[in-house]
Amino acid sequence: MTDTTAVQHDAPPIVACTISRDVQIFDLLIEDMEAALGDAWGDLSFEDAVAFLGQKEARSLQFVTIAMDVNDEDNLPLVSEVIAVAKAAKIKVILIAEDVSPTALHQLLREGGDEFVPYPLPENELARAIERVLTAEEPEEPAEGTKGFNATGNHSGVVVPIHGIAGGTGATMFAVNLAWELANIDKEDPPKVCLLDLDFQFGSVSTYLDLPRREAVLEMLTDTESMDSEAFLQSMLTYEDKLHVLTSPTDMIPLDMITPEDIARVIEVARVNFDYVIIDMPTTMIEWSQTVLETAHIYLAMIELDMRSAQNTLRLKRALQSEDLPFDKIRFILNRAPGFTDMNGKSRVKRLADSLGISIDVLMPDGGKPVMQSSDHGSPMAVGIPKNPLRKEITKFAKSLHEVNQAEADARA
Repeated sequence: MTDTTAVQHDAPPIVACTISRDVQIFDLLIEDMEAALGDAWGDLSFEDAVAFLGQKEARSLQFVTIAMDVNDEDNLPLVSEVIAVAKAAKIKVILIAEDVSPTALHQLLREGGDEFVPYPLPENELARAIERVLTAEEPEEPAEGTKGFNATGNHSGVVVPIHGIAGGTGATMFAVNLAWELANIDKEDPPKVCLLDLDFQFGSVSTYLDLPRREAVLEMLTDTESMDSEAFLQSMLTYEDKLHVLTSPTDMIPLDMITPEDIARVIEVARVNFDYVIIDMPTTMIEWSQTVLETAHIYLAMIELDMRSAQNTLRLKRALQSEDLPFDKIRFILNRAPGFTDMNGKSRVKRLADSLGISIDVLMPDGGKPVMQSSDHGSPMAVGIPKNPLRKEITKFAKSLHEVNQAEADARA
């Protein structure tokens, strides 16, 4: 036996591949793959990967890393095809992306990407991603929208709408993260929480949680008279088997296409099946806004320290009071509030509240760019950025809300 033969016999099997336009562009990826796997990995182009992953020779692969940058966004259909072929062969997919738009990254993760690691690669992050995909248990397929949950109709849920007084004040972000914090508030006896996206035109709750929009939502909304608890639950999706979500419809529909009676029925069936009903409201005030306001236990209004929020708050106050509607249900939350040591900022907050004749009950700090990045990646802050100061304040608010609700429940009992 020659030395050459011995070397060939001892060569390790290929257990992974990098797939890219040109792997030399991603030199840090080459280094990390060698550190993690030695010589037990190979390299493929996108075109070659489609053909190779469907062959018997690919059965030894445990995972692939798909590396791409902004120049690959024009070729997303091919990248998606690579992911589809890999998943069909039960091969895990790790996405390595540099300057790729959140929309493109979202699409690829939804189509089957198991992990995402930004490029340049953070130290040891690829090794951790590899460990996660290789040790993750395959989830069982749940019954659509109803895993671990049966309609009982014996709850008396707290209804909490969140309304952005001006565009970009963070209402959807707050609604999504408040709902998630409430769903995880008690590990031993977690409350049942649902999140309703009632912005039928531009609702983005599904984006913030990386959930698909479904035709069943519009079907349910346009026939609420025949809707029962089971039909309502079937129109929803679950996030991590803990949070039930009613996304906005697939297509944009007129806000007034849904009547106040429809909205009342939806909220009622949600209320009797869940402990907390969090509602993401459209910015626009329409006919059924009054229905939501009257049904709500508290109505949270998100504002910022700017003229838009001040003027719109004043308009809202005048409109509600002129119609003799319950303006006192509204609790104002200031997003991107001044820091603890910003005395000038705190003075501006006080002047704003005094000039509008309102009380600003909660101050939320500026969480910075990581907050939007977490939303774009389709995960609550507790998952991606648990130590962010904004996430900590939302957690405190959720705990306070839950404690008040528990105390009132105990008093009634």
